[in-house]
Amino acid sequence: MWIYEKKLQYPVRVGKCDVRLAKILMEQYGGSDGELAAALRYLNQRYTIPDKVIGLLTDIGTEEFAHLEMIATMIYKLTKDATPEQMREAGLQPYFLNHGPSLFYTNAGGVPWTAAYIASKGDPIADLYEDIAAEEKARATYQWMIDSTDDVDIQDSLKFLREREIIHALRFREAVEMLKEYQEEQKIF
Repeated sequence: MWIYEKKLQYPVRVGKCDVRLAKILMEQYGGSDGELAAALRYLNQRYTIPDKVIGLLTDIGTEEFAHLEMIATMIYKLTKDATPEQMREAGLQPYFLNHGPSLFYTNAGGVPWTAAYIASKGDPIADLYEDIAAEEKARATYQWMIDSTDDVDIQDSLKFLREREIIHALRFREAVEMLKEYQEEQKIF
């Protein structure tokens, strides 16, 4: 199904060690509106969506994994040269005591990722509106992240991700319009 190209979807450059920003980025790594939750949500929803939009969910779900890889790369680069004191000051000492330099799916507050983040109702219109909301929340989060740093290299990657969230929301809105007839049909299971 997938062919893995061994490069990031968009380059990730980091100007300096910034553990505080790495902690903020964890929201998009393991948070409820983050890239992992989005990828799994879309790839799961495609099983109960009409054939007209299965490809859209597959494509966007796959791209979300590419975004997850970018976020992981940013977090790694932002923390790889951090001192224990910098970790402590950023509030990441407990995280790194448990996981070392390994990434672990948590949000910025340290709450572990959970499958409860994957919204799937089985109703195509409800699911697509959930997807639109998820993309808009991710867009807003990326904007706040952009505003939280003066590192122009990180801002560049975050702006790319923010723009992709906008495109995904637009595509999901188009899919809603395609499926409005489906909503009117009565389904009995």
